[in-house]
Amino acid sequence: MRILVIGANGFLGSHLVDAFSALGHEVTAFDRFLRQAPRFDPTKAAVFKGDFLDNRDLARAVAGQDEVFHFLSATTPITAQHDPTIDVRVNITQSIQLFAECARARVKRIHFASTGGAVYGVSAKAPLIEDRSPQPKSPYAIGKLALEHYLEYFRLEAGLDYRVLRISNPYGPRQAPDRSQGLIPIALRRILSGQPLTQFGDGSMVRDFIYVEDLTRMIRDTLEREGRHRTYNLGSGVGTSVSEVFALLRDITGRDFAVVRRSAPATFVNRAVLDISRFTADFGEPSIRSLREGIQRTWDELNGAKCTTGSEPGRSLFPALRPT
Repeated sequence: MRILVIGANGFLGSHLVDAFSALGHEVTAFDRFLRQAPRFDPTKAAVFKGDFLDNRDLARAVAGQDEVFHFLSATTPITAQHDPTIDVRVNITQSIQLFAECARARVKRIHFASTGGAVYGVSAKAPLIEDRSPQPKSPYAIGKLALEHYLEYFRLEAGLDYRVLRISNPYGPRQAPDRSQGLIPIALRRILSGQPLTQFGDGSMVRDFIYVEDLTRMIRDTLEREGRHRTYNLGSGVGTSVSEVFALLRDITGRDFAVVRRSAPATFVNRAVLDISRFTADFGEPSIRSLREGIQRTWDELNGAKCTTGSEPGRSLFPALRPT
């Protein structure tokens, strides 16, 4: 298949480029590449230097593609919280433009990286299922849900097929610790530099963490096999509190650290764990490593990156990034 990955030099996008290339697909990696060399293997994919805000670049990029993966976001939950208009002006407007270009180019299907717990907007004891009515409370999640609805519009109006991937809390190599998103990479980097960690609330907040390689395999499965649905939760299906994560971090790193407590924003969901039974029914039981193993691998690779000098360009594990 001919596959376009939008946001290909980001955390998730770069892993997708490598995974799809390894399967023998013809992959085009779309990103700005302003100050970074490709973080994926550039010998296995076509590099498309383009600007997501340029409609002409989008039109050229989607032409002739079978599948398009939209894994770029100009905001994080925190930055969207500070300026709610950003999602509207950039993410929503340009994503709609992308959908329109995909429809015009007769793309077979577009895959959209939505958000897991935040889009549901509720704190539930039971894992969250796709059929639950979303009640997003944050600008970031509201924007994601709006785009899910626009995808349905383009399906009905223009015949553009789509798949919505509601992703929980991925972590692992290539995730930027300076983007105010991702508890585990931010915490590990601060531990490494001897800085205190920030905790929102009393530590009881629960999230569904999934190691990036496991998530990538799940996304690969949704591409390689046909499912019966257009929306899927992607996560581990296991909830872990912030206090439990911090205890694991102390144990794995062998280092103690101070914790600075702050009030949790009113839009934060206290508990968000995804039900992945729909994915399992359609694609099989995913192979998901334990949180301890995933954090250990992330810590080992971060330490390796810190101790290595003159490393291969584009292979830094935690560079700054913009895409998702």
